[in-house]
Amino acid sequence: MLRKLPWKLVLLLSLTSLFLLGGCDTKIAVLDPQGPMAREQYHLIVYSSILMAFVFVVVLGLYLYMVIKYRASRLPADYKPPQIHGHKVLETVWTAIPVLLIIAIAIPTVKANYSVEETPKSMKNEKPLTVYVTSSEWKWIFSYPEQGIETVNYVNIPAGRPINFELTSSGTMASFWIPELGGQKYTMPNMTMRLILAADHPGEYTGRNANFNGEGFAKMDFDVLAQTPKDFNAWVKEVKSRAPQMKKSDYEKLIKKEGLVGRQTYTGTHLKWDKPDEQKSYYEESEKGEKQNHHHHHDMSGMDMSGK
Repeated sequence: MLRKLPWKLVLLLSLTSLFLLGGCDTKIAVLDPQGPMAREQYHLIVYSSILMAFVFVVVLGLYLYMVIKYRASRLPADYKPPQIHGHKVLETVWTAIPVLLIIAIAIPTVKANYSVEETPKSMKNEKPLTVYVTSSEWKWIFSYPEQGIETVNYVNIPAGRPINFELTSSGTMASFWIPELGGQKYTMPNMTMRLILAADHPGEYTGRNANFNGEGFAKMDFDVLAQTPKDFNAWVKEVKSRAPQMKKSDYEKLIKKEGLVGRQTYTGTHLKWDKPDEQKSYYEESEKGEKQNHHHHHDMSGMDMSGK
């Protein structure tokens, strides 16, 4: 029985797996969560992976069992397996199992999606820091309206405090992603998307663009530095005392120039010329649509639909 198994194929797949895993000498960013949002998503990834691995093992086991049990060598040449038709128990089982698996994945997925859209419960008492993010070909511009400073291709944030990133784009659509801190969201022209992230403790991370948008896509990265609140405030004071003033001409030159640029720092922001409050907010549009539907429902409830 064992001699007929495809051992060469099994050995090849095993060696291939070991070869691929041999390159994983560092931690995968999404599996190294450094914030509450990333941790929530990490738990969902692990849960889903375990569930899918269980399904894979069961299906593979049934497959091997059927291959070995009903192989041609043990049965007569004229053997015909009995035909089963309309077996209600089997049909109910193989229909119910996928439905239960989908429910088992859908419920925690929906809960996780809603939870990462809100301020973490552990930081409810902390005031969020708002940072406006503008993507351009192929650079990232970070504006701090409360602090009155602006950076290019790097962002400093205080650890232990929720960061409210307001995302938009001055060109093609991009995707804002800091793997260790949470999932990605798109940046789109004339639209503001909100992404709430937080870092548990001080550290350095790498953010990137997760959406192909041109030849500079691969190098459209940015540095993220999570600092203690004291160090963050000291950095803000240093920027305001040394960095040049952001001029409208500087900003226009920055967004019109296609290509890669290095880290830049300015006092003041471009928000007074390119006002984000004049853009459409995804959340405001959603709430407006819900109110209109609710109002329409009330208007329709008083109508006589009988046709009389």
